[in-house]
Amino acid sequence: MGVKRGRVRRGLGLALLVLVVVAVVMALIPLPALSLRRAPSPIDGSDPALPWLQVRDGRIQDSTGRAVLLRGFNVDALVLYPDEPPAGFDEEDARLIQRSGFNLVRLGIDWAQLEPVRGQIDQGYLDRVSRTVAMLNAHGLYAILDMHFRLGWSPRYGASGAPAWATFPLPDVYLGKGRLSWGHGVSPAAVAAVTYFWLARDWQRDFATVWQAVARRFSDVPGVAAYDIINEPDGLPIPPVLFEKYWMWPFYQRVMQAVLDVDPHHVLMAESILFLNLDTVIRPLQGGNLVYGPHLYVGSLIPPFWTGDPAPQADRLNEFRREADRLPAPLWIGELGFDLTRPQAAGYADATLDLMDDRALGWAWWQWRQNRWWGIRDAGGALVNREVLRHLARPYLQAAPSGVRASRGNGIAGALTIEVAPGHGTGAAVVGWSALTLPAPHVLGACVRASHWDASRSQIVLDFQPGSGCTVRISA
Repeated sequence: MGVKRGRVRRGLGLALLVLVVVAVVMALIPLPALSLRRAPSPIDGSDPALPWLQVRDGRIQDSTGRAVLLRGFNVDALVLYPDEPPAGFDEEDARLIQRSGFNLVRLGIDWAQLEPVRGQIDQGYLDRVSRTVAMLNAHGLYAILDMHFRLGWSPRYGASGAPAWATFPLPDVYLGKGRLSWGHGVSPAAVAAVTYFWLARDWQRDFATVWQAVARRFSDVPGVAAYDIINEPDGLPIPPVLFEKYWMWPFYQRVMQAVLDVDPHHVLMAESILFLNLDTVIRPLQGGNLVYGPHLYVGSLIPPFWTGDPAPQADRLNEFRREADRLPAPLWIGELGFDLTRPQAAGYADATLDLMDDRALGWAWWQWRQNRWWGIRDAGGALVNREVLRHLARPYLQAAPSGVRASRGNGIAGALTIEVAPGHGTGAAVVGWSALTLPAPHVLGACVRASHWDASRSQIVLDFQPGSGCTVRISA
């Protein structure tokens, strides 16, 4: 008996060694870049307030060639999440976001409600999404449509994401309690479904078909800034590195190509892996209208936690930039946030958004309306946390011709400095300025030919003298 046990142990050890060797070899093998086919297709018409957006010269640009910076909030009002039902979202929310000087909402949608019955798209749910997008656009806000998943895979397991038919009849053992529990992510039922989704392609084909239905609905809507294909892709138990190289990036290529086949106009967005602070291995994805949109939770949900030193956030943003350059794509931060009841919240926001300003990055804060820990407006709609909002609603360049750059904005004092090069491009610059938290702005600059403060849109429009450069100072 002892001899047999020894042989079994040696056999298992050898098998494990072989698996490790194979995994290491697979991780080290260089793989070719992936590519997307995007058929030329003229865009008919555009909304002057919300022009079509495209990726050109490594930046998000509008149809006039101005660089566009998208900043705003996440909204999950249309997502089904049984364990923590989302707050609503109404016209007053859109009005408040616009009045705070922002130009974007990253709007969560979910597969579970788009395809509750396999093979059948719920047009009623798509209508809800359309009405919400139209409401946002009417208030000067772009929408990024985010196919939202949270740890736990599906509403069937209490989370958000996949429909009930894309699950298995396995025990849903929920580990942990409380607001920050990650227990859903290690439920055997959820892990099995996640693993099957990535390793097999049949559910992925349904997922691509659902995205095609969304893209057909919005193919002629310039107020949709981008399609964010899948929120926080999670491949465990597939090992990181292997997951990205062999499963995640080929998945992105297939689904994005399916979208481009029906809608060649809109920007597409890919994210980094969801695995603490691990870097994401990039497999280049060429030929698309692509943005890289990872999430930044270092300091709030992921250690090292915030102590007042922004170096970990800076390191993470620098790594994100390197990953975006490898893809290649512009970088945009799809989520960041902090527990607003903690005394360090304002310091975290100020320091982290300074880093964003230094890098001219757009972002979406998590989130606009939720509980008192994370929401700027509470779930019931009775309270707006204006104290924190003042730190987030810093002035910034929403759109700018070439040769025009801004410094760090100050949402407390109300200040922004803009450097205009003598050889600047044509077109007006647009500054987001919070009419909700700041007094009316004053503009000083020798090269400013005209300025217009639109309090209804919370925007300053600046027209510059051709061939003239200067420093423009905007103050409250």
